[in-house]
Amino acid sequence: MCGRFSLATDQTILQEHFEFLIHEELEFRYNIAPSQDILVVGSNGKDRVGTKMRWGLVPPWAKDTKIGYKMINARAESLDEKVSFKRPFQSQRCLILCDGFYEWKKEGNMKQPYRFMMKNNKPFAFAGLWERWDKGDKPLFTCTIITTKPNELLEEVHDRMPVILHEDKYDEWIDRNQTNYNDLKSLLVPYQANLMDCYPVSSLVNSPKNESKECIVNVNSL
Repeated sequence: MCGRFSLATDQTILQEHFEFLIHEELEFRYNIAPSQDILVVGSNGKDRVGTKMRWGLVPPWAKDTKIGYKMINARAESLDEKVSFKRPFQSQRCLILCDGFYEWKKEGNMKQPYRFMMKNNKPFAFAGLWERWDKGDKPLFTCTIITTKPNELLEEVHDRMPVILHEDKYDEWIDRNQTNYNDLKSLLVPYQANLMDCYPVSSLVNSPKNESKECIVNVNSL
């Protein structure tokens, strides 16, 4: 499961790194939680385009949006089997930008939050899916993060991890004309543990009400 992450990288750096267009200013986010709007990058057939979508996928057939709370993640192993994810997997794939994510490890009687990121401290992209829901007053665009089995770094903390895509696979993932689903599923594997790092952070991240820079600070360095 991936239930909390951060994106506190300067917008100029994000646009240079991921080469996308966007028509709004982005805020630093230190503790992004489900049901909040997050930055998603897709393709318009020519360019990569960034927009904001609500985290928690709402299928077109859903009666209301509450189902989104149960759809923040999609298991890579069953994307082409689950009715909620089969259609977006075919043609509505996206990148969900991030610079770190949190998982909790049980230590004694408490759960210690850890932040996972790249060793080079660069932002990265989760593999995601998006949908459009039209039963409200206006169209609602939502998304989900795909998860897979953990790598060696994550397995000590959690039994799942978000799918992190390599830079040279971004365009293949978001290309709507890519219909070789076996090739696409081959991308949904654990990211190399030796390229990642982690450290313990404050319990401030336990509450989505806390959105300060302190959320990403290594408590061992205090």
